Amino acid sequence: MDFSKKHLIKQLAKKLLPQKFFSNIQKAHRKLRYLFLYSQFSNKIRYFGIAHYCPICRSYLSKLLPFGVNPRPNALCPVCGSLERHRLIFLFMSKKTDVFLPPIKSMLHIAPEKCMENIFKKSEYINYITADLAPYALLQMDLTNISIQDEIFDIIYISHVFEHIVDDRKAMQEVFRVLKKNGWAILQVPINSEITFEDPSITNPKEREHFFGQSDHVRIYGLDYYNRLSEVGFTIRRQRLILQENPNIVKKLVISADEDIVLCTKK
Repeated sequence: MDFSKKHLIKQLAKKLLPQKFFSNIQKAHRKLRYLFLYSQFSNKIRYFGIAHYCPICRSYLSKLLPFGVNPRPNALCPVCGSLERHRLIFLFMSKKTDVFLPPIKSMLHIAPEKCMENIFKKSEYINYITADLAPYALLQMDLTNISIQDEIFDIIYISHVFEHIVDDRKAMQEVFRVLKKNGWAILQVPINSEITFEDPSITNPKEREHFFGQSDHVRIYGLDYYNRLSEVGFTIRRQRLILQENPNIVKKLVISADEDIVLCTKK
């Protein structure tokens, strides 16, 4: 139906129907339109296929979408918005930790990704708190100055945040401070070299993008990242899942085959 016919029908309905009834029809139409064009439900149908599977939203998909400053093909789940690292971390938490099992645990999630936030909120065994500088999180805080008393959280999850923080060691110290003894944290960063490269004199966003890969990054981490975590007191275990060794599963789930999960504990 072309625009002129749609407009004519709309105007006719507006004249013939009571205003309140017409308004309710419009609202219902907008909700249905959103449901079928933009919702997770519609994208499950639109992108349905057997090539890929997202373990977070449990969607079978024909393809994933490109994502990134230099777009990576087949990276973003069109249903829940998860990326490779989110799917890997979710699988790791499900298979290697007790996060979704009793007893009830307190959890701090910094810079919460929506796909992960939805999962944690639904768990009956997680007292879940989100924090960020931005107002969309439950708590607004600077990670280098956490306004919470010592040893509050059983679990802390932070992914791809420290590379944005100038004084990352101070942020790590604060995370260590608010984690309970015998608690654990997953603290992921992108690692792209042997030795960390940083230069505080580089402040221009374009120069940061050139040197660090993104305009809001302040360093490129190397393998010595693990030493920084150890220096503030964490016991570090770099782990991988067995399924990361299976190329077919890696391709199906679209996860990294060579990324270590950084599991940090406080003794």
